[in-house]
Parts: sequence; structure tokens; C-alpha cells
Amino acid sequence: MTRPQKEFSKVIAAALALGLLAACQPTVAVQAPKDPITINLNVKLDADVRVRLEEQAEEDIESRSEIF
Repeated sequence: MTRPQKEFSKVIAAALALGLLAACQPTVAVQAPKDPITINLNVKLDADVRVRLEEQAEEDIESRSEIF
């Protein structure tokens, strides 16, 4: 092989290696979900009941302070 042929084969080998590396790059696709997003709000609402009980307890303590 002559010198230009060796250099050309090196260039071809490098291009082939770069092509293979570029072909192995992962792709990322952003897609919307097929099903709609649902948010389940099963929340136990007992804070209002506790506030009412606390207010009632304070009223009972104030009205019957001799018991305590």
C-alpha cells in the first residue's frame, strides 16, 4: 500500500467509527400520556370537627370552671 492509500484507509476507518458511535446515541421522546391524568383527592376532613370540639370544650370549661 502506498502512503496515500494508508491515509485514506485511516480516514475511512475513522469515519466508520464515528458513524457507528453516532448510531448508538440514545434518543429521548417526550410524549403526552394516552390516558388523562387523574388526581385522587380522598382526603379525610376532620379538622373542622376538632375545632368545633375544642371550642365547645373551652365553653364548657368556662361555664363550669368549678368542676375542673
